Amino acid sequence: MNVVKTALSTVAVAAAMFAGTAQAQDDMRIALVVKALGIGFFEAAAKGAEEAAAEIGGVEVIYTGPTDTTAEGQIEVINALIAQRVDAIAISANDTDALVPALKKAMDRGITVISWDSGVAEGGRQMHLNPSSNPLIGNMIIKLAADHMPDGGDVAVLSATATATNQNIWIEEMNKVLPNYPGINVVATVYGDDLSDKSYREATGLMQTYPDLKAIIAPTSVGIVAAAQAVVDAGKVGEVNVTGLGLPSEMAGAIESGASQSFAIWNPIDLGYAATYISHQLASGAAEAAPGSEISMGRIGSVTLDETNSGAMADPFVYDSSNIDEFKSIF
Repeated sequence: MNVVKTALSTVAVAAAMFAGTAQAQDDMRIALVVKALGIGFFEAAAKGAEEAAAEIGGVEVIYTGPTDTTAEGQIEVINALIAQRVDAIAISANDTDALVPALKKAMDRGITVISWDSGVAEGGRQMHLNPSSNPLIGNMIIKLAADHMPDGGDVAVLSATATATNQNIWIEEMNKVLPNYPGINVVATVYGDDLSDKSYREATGLMQTYPDLKAIIAPTSVGIVAAAQAVVDAGKVGEVNVTGLGLPSEMAGAIESGASQSFAIWNPIDLGYAATYISHQLASGAAEAAPGSEISMGRIGSVTLDETNSGAMADPFVYDSSNIDEFKSIF
């Protein structure tokens, strides 16, 4: 099993494909396309993809993505993969609609296409793997804030991009259950574009604009770390609690400093593993993506597709001072 890690350009992808150790001629090539290279969450997902490929056998994983979180960058990557005639593309989308034409072109060429983590509109994929149930995630992110606000108060949301499919759905689900948390008032939603410096500035701006702010909810692994650092630098540890979705390895310092009381995430290693396993099931003809279908995810179990050909992998898991040391060295 070869694992090829590539960046944006067609030339770079093609060169990586043929340089070094060449793949076996009969290997199935599955491209794991991420929002952008260099993000810890997706690096962990790539490890899971490698694990699935090794377990299945005869599979080569191409781990690739643009250098920034744009639809344009992902479209260029997709076109390069079509030119290489890969067997499957599993993508975490920067935009739910903008990628559809390129991915339809891939499917027209016989390439299996699924989305995972952040979805693509139905016309651009055969199925979508949600990391968890959207309602459960929406409830979890507000509950994590409310648990440490017995008297209620103001909270704000620091999201990724304004077009990020997953964050928008989770925030919508959060707002649906907000009446279940009396006294909690969401004062603003801002966007850090999954960039550390912009997320930091946005978090700092929230604390300046809303001096009574009690919590910042960041349903993004980049934003939550930046917000926690902003709270430390502003001297507001103990006043503003940062929570949401993050990686234990990146959030251990925030838990230890008290900038974050708790946060949640599914296991991205499992997510990359499941996306790769499902891609192989579909590309090999062992399973079909159709409403009601049950598709194997190997050691994780199986996923059942709904009427939109979407399914959930697992429930989110809460990390805090009681378990952060156990997980911070894993991902």
